[in-house]
Amino acid sequence: MDSLPTAAPAVSALHGAGRRLGPAVVQQLVDDIVSRVYSSDRPMPTEAELCTRFGVSRTVVRESLKLLQDKGLVRIVQGKGTRITPSEEWDLIDDVVLSSLVRHDSSLAILDQLIRVRAALEREMAGAAALGGRTGAGGIRAAYEEMSRTVASPAEFAVADVRFHDAVMQASGNRLGHAIVTSIHDKARTTGRYHGSATQATLDRTLDEHQAILEAIESGDTDAAQRAMYAHIVDAWRRRRPAPEETTHPSAG
Repeated sequence: MDSLPTAAPAVSALHGAGRRLGPAVVQQLVDDIVSRVYSSDRPMPTEAELCTRFGVSRTVVRESLKLLQDKGLVRIVQGKGTRITPSEEWDLIDDVVLSSLVRHDSSLAILDQLIRVRAALEREMAGAAALGGRTGAGGIRAAYEEMSRTVASPAEFAVADVRFHDAVMQASGNRLGHAIVTSIHDKARTTGRYHGSATQATLDRTLDEHQAILEAIESGDTDAAQRAMYAHIVDAWRRRRPAPEETTHPSAG
């Protein structure tokens, strides 16, 4: 049998409090599966081997494997061990799975898909926000004005940018859409590959795009709000999308 992979440095945390052992084991095993340390053409190590690798009890290993099964990454077959499932069966909305996929997304395929999902959901929410017109757009305007004040400061501008999108989603009243976008966007922002280099020209263009969204919402024009939001998210990603494996400094988006 092939030798087991060396535990990542983060796994040293496994020797901490007992209640933290399971999540740390799950995190490492998810990373191993996503990065293809283990794959569908060979079984996972045995429980005994995993106990030795992580320095944990058999109970912790069994509970961790059950959690992996709940996330769709493995199938536990009595008498045959634990098998990796096809990636089509993975729960991509699961926080641990999605975070790992983003971290290991060298081709940017997951980020491209995430942008399309985010753009589609925020397009619909921008249209819903426009139904309230100027009356419901106070928070959106306040965030836009903050963007205007901080356009020369990329870090502050990026924070105001996030507030703007959050205000639009809140104004839409779509709590589920808001939760989904916030979750997937938070995962995307954990990797430098999601961000691009900020120049004054790109910040000014981003501000103009947000102004178009705001004006459409305040005027109650649902179609224009939807078009402006979708175009902004897709075009902003196109502008800052790096070459695979390239890492850059954060900017607005």
